[in-house]
Amino acid sequence: MNNRAILRLVDGLHRNKDIDAEIIFQAIERALETAVRKNVGGEEGEITVNIDRETGDIAAQIGDRSIRPEELGRIAAQTAKQVMMQRIKEAEGEIIYQEYVRQKGNLVSGMVKRFEGSSIVVSLEKTEAVLPQSEQIPREHYQPGERLRAIILDVRRSGSISSVILSRTHPDFVRALFEIEVPEVAEGVVVIKRIAREPGERTKIAMESLEPHVDCIGACVGVRGTRIRSIIDELNGEKVDIIPWREAPEMLIADSLKPAEILQMTLEEGESSKYATVIVPKDELALAIGRKGQNVRLAVRLTGWNIDIQPPEEEETEGVAEDSPEAPEEAGSDGTGSIGDDGDPTTVTSEPKADSS
Repeated sequence: MNNRAILRLVDGLHRNKDIDAEIIFQAIERALETAVRKNVGGEEGEITVNIDRETGDIAAQIGDRSIRPEELGRIAAQTAKQVMMQRIKEAEGEIIYQEYVRQKGNLVSGMVKRFEGSSIVVSLEKTEAVLPQSEQIPREHYQPGERLRAIILDVRRSGSISSVILSRTHPDFVRALFEIEVPEVAEGVVVIKRIAREPGERTKIAMESLEPHVDCIGACVGVRGTRIRSIIDELNGEKVDIIPWREAPEMLIADSLKPAEILQMTLEEGESSKYATVIVPKDELALAIGRKGQNVRLAVRLTGWNIDIQPPEEEETEGVAEDSPEAPEEAGSDGTGSIGDDGDPTTVTSEPKADSS
């Protein structure tokens, strides 16, 4: 490899792979040192190789003796090339890792490239990412060449290889969609406080408005439902209930169980547990509990309270929520609204705004 070829190689890798030129020069120097050690031997002293950054000239020494690159021969050149490419591959992997690890939780857009088993390989700007089956919304299907949006769930490093893992099922995916579609959320005027989600089925999201004149529900729904409709379409038809954030737990629980009517509520809070007994009309038990317990299950996760739904006169019924509350997704808004079972955006009732304290 002559000096001009070295300079062309460094410049090409720097431009195409975004690898710092100094890292490439050092990789070539270490590769040549390895080649000298394997093919010439280092018994005479320490081996050093230096490349002039301006001219590409190579200066190699074993102890006090200078050697010319031509002395190494074809085998040594091949060894140097193998080591050099390995070092450059490691540098490239580190750059990709550092680039995407800073973007964890961010929304990215890519193109479906191929399928590996049940996982989808997505082409991003600088690398390929993987969307595992566990992070795919149920019942959605893609074809090669289709555009796909997801959040970066994790970035892993194994040797010289960096793996980017995507997710469309994480609650933060819903959060990222609201930040893109709702300017008030992106600007911090409307804040997402908590999210409870069953991917592909339903999401409950608690909002708080930090400005008295901004209705968080109206801001999120948009004119004629345009904003929320874009989010639902991206979620493959998943229903979204927008709930006003309340500091008072009884108000938050009541809103999270809507549209069921609450007749009475008793709260019991201990050191490590919080229980709410909620009385609803007998004919609204199924509505409060939801299909397969989904409504009350999401309410438990959103509020952080165990919720026991009962009919009047303490009549026992099936479907009482026994789930322990999962840690809600912290994050911000105000007003009351939901997406009905028919998928159309609706405004429920106008409620007083939550305290911002």
